[in-house]
Amino acid sequence: MRKNFHLKTLAVAIATLSIASVTNAAGLDRSGQDVTAFFQDGIYAEAVYTYIDADVSGYDSSNNNNSTNEYVQGDKTGDIAEAYDFARYAVKADINDTFSIGVLYDEPFGAAAEYTQSNFVASESFGESAGKLVADGVDGQTAGAIATAEATGAGEHTNVEVRSQSLTGMLGMKFGANKNFQVYGGPVAQRIQAETKLRGLAYGPASGYTSTSNPDMDYGYIAGVAYYKPEIALKAALTYRSEIEHNVDIAETYPIRSIISGGALSASQSSNYEITTPKSVNFDFQTGINPTTLATAKVRWVPWSDFVITPPLYNEVSQANYGPDGLNLVEYEDDQWQVELGLAKRVAPALAISGTVGWDSGAGDTTTSLGPIDGYYSVGLGAKYNVTENWAVSAGGKYLWFGDAQGALPTDKIVADFEDNDGFILGVKVSYQAAQSF
Repeated sequence: MRKNFHLKTLAVAIATLSIASVTNAAGLDRSGQDVTAFFQDGIYAEAVYTYIDADVSGYDSSNNNNSTNEYVQGDKTGDIAEAYDFARYAVKADINDTFSIGVLYDEPFGAAAEYTQSNFVASESFGESAGKLVADGVDGQTAGAIATAEATGAGEHTNVEVRSQSLTGMLGMKFGANKNFQVYGGPVAQRIQAETKLRGLAYGPASGYTSTSNPDMDYGYIAGVAYYKPEIALKAALTYRSEIEHNVDIAETYPIRSIISGGALSASQSSNYEITTPKSVNFDFQTGINPTTLATAKVRWVPWSDFVITPPLYNEVSQANYGPDGLNLVEYEDDQWQVELGLAKRVAPALAISGTVGWDSGAGDTTTSLGPIDGYYSVGLGAKYNVTENWAVSAGGKYLWFGDAQGALPTDKIVADFEDNDGFILGVKVSYQAAQSF
């Protein structure tokens, strides 16, 4: 048997799109927080660009009475998922045969959704809004207050955008008789910001609510352990990322607050609140099957059931009807599990191709109306071409089948139903790798 499998050309094709997520496939997961660049041999650097386009459409509910949770199929929502892209960068080097250092950049969490029609768009007619509410059994005074609040954003759409950036520093130390084991870790700096607009009768008294969370930078850490067996190209790594608590400055506008108080209370408020992005665990595995074939597996766990977004003014107004704890703007029922299996084959000295299958559990159904997807199944194809001995280009794509989901308000009222949706991911990576000797 050969001392080492000749698998150098196989290491990138699958990793090009490794665990590339999709808006709200599970919670706010986006990049999958991939760290496999740190496990590459020698000096290694990569730049990855990923583009995601999803088609997420369904029907709103024609039941506009917030005191009843019954879903009644209404009008088409149109495609609410906005296409988005993100980048990932990494650089890694060995100090000697024991210590390695690396820096990774990614955009771990995000959301981009907009409703452009149906009950998620604010009506421009006070009389039309009030009439629909009364017809659905809402008393006249409440219907008038909601219609007045909706008029503050007449013609505007419901939309949400969340953006994040993360910079991770890593130091690894190999040990054991043959340096087969490695421990690694380091600090993580994370920046996050968000904007939300709730419009239309679907949100009842919350129609017209707007919030803008200013960018906040805070810090956590990463830690893990890896095992290597180069004779069969085996690498296995278990990586933990800590949760990160952000203290965010937020500006909110909630028109119903001023309306129901007769102008005694302001509709706007600026304050500070906490958002804690979730911890996670990633397991990355690869092994050579023969000198030209590589198998990979990736597993990711994120406890989205622990994650909430609770803007102060939104929560305060909700306390009048929902008790001293009020409501969270966003929360999830379940934790996320994500699995991806891959197979790569060297078909020429400078060319490798790969295929993947994947599954994402989602974070529960019902889910937030701002991200109505309950996980997905995926298939992907990729290829890597070694342009020179050190430089390579990889490209690939995935097709995703999304799980059906019902969109619900924080009150548990179902306001939309989404079925038979799909999407695709495209990605390209440029990488550089060079051997080191000590």
